[in-house]
Amino acid sequence: MFYREAGDFKKTYAEDNQTFPLRVDRWAYYLVLVIAFGAVPFFINNWWANAAIIPFLVWAIASLGLNILGGYCGQISLGSGGFMAVGAYSAYKLMTSFPDLNMFIVVLISGAITALVGMLFGLPSLRIKGFYLAVATLAAQFFLVWMFNKFSWFYNNSASGQIHAPTRSVFGYEVTGATATAPAKYLFCLVLVVLFAWIARNLTRGRIGRSWMAIRDMDIAAEIIGVNPLKTKLTAFGVSSFYIGVAGALFFTVYLGDVEVGEAFGIQKSFLLIFMVIIGGLGSILGSFIGAGFLVLMPLLLKYIMAEKLGFPTDIAAHLEFVIIGFLIMLTLVLEPHGIAQLWRVAKQKLRLWPFPH
Repeated sequence: MFYREAGDFKKTYAEDNQTFPLRVDRWAYYLVLVIAFGAVPFFINNWWANAAIIPFLVWAIASLGLNILGGYCGQISLGSGGFMAVGAYSAYKLMTSFPDLNMFIVVLISGAITALVGMLFGLPSLRIKGFYLAVATLAAQFFLVWMFNKFSWFYNNSASGQIHAPTRSVFGYEVTGATATAPAKYLFCLVLVVLFAWIARNLTRGRIGRSWMAIRDMDIAAEIIGVNPLKTKLTAFGVSSFYIGVAGALFFTVYLGDVEVGEAFGIQKSFLLIFMVIIGGLGSILGSFIGAGFLVLMPLLLKYIMAEKLGFPTDIAAHLEFVIIGFLIMLTLVLEPHGIAQLWRVAKQKLRLWPFPH
């Protein structure tokens, strides 16, 4: 088989500890980046951008954020939809208050504001955990949605209660607004996804990541060996909320353009994000992308097969989508709690040893 380590020598500790220690993995990663940056922008159209690719990129960032909190630090959060709303409304206020502010800066500041809010609601994790922490974060979800609906300052006293993304450009190409092109929006999101995936990978492999995992595995033992639970948990909530806030800002500005908080950032978004992490794989960067891709592309494929090929009404396809997601979650939790990413790791290990018994 082609998946072998023979001839792939490591001369330093850094080479042995790199993200992709096998040459095959590294070349596959480089090939994906070349295709993503060099080929897809020339072939992407508005339908593929708005229906599949941009939602996948946005949800991948949000899934990375929740995986940092739940998969690596072991803290449960049901308030992800509310934190996405914080990112979206922060971006809206920044865009309307500072028209000349670069969109990258808008997105990053929106994430920073969401990080502060997330750390505030993460304070109960110092005293409670498990089911009680889940309830506390669920309260944050309802409180944040209520706050954005209640105070008209957040949506600039609009009579409809909706917020609309102004047109903004990056390097002369419009990435928000009705006239934004699909390649520009795609590349804007792709740059942020690659950047944040690289940061997440390095965070989880460093001292901060080891502290998160120590708290996840046994918080009392982690405290005994010198891990500060206050700093570690709040760092996880801050980084996770930053990612989710960035995803919320992109979800509003680049993907939707027009948002009403109750419909766009309701509790269903929090559950959808949890499903992505569970199906993709807890504690896995790759699992975040697999879960996001699966739950974005699966409904499109299902509707195409059910409605276009078999002639069923679209509402039946929508109901069947929930049935399939529920079945897959139960199947994942019973057969492989670490999700599809773990299945991929096991398959790679078998390929590395084939044809010998293992």
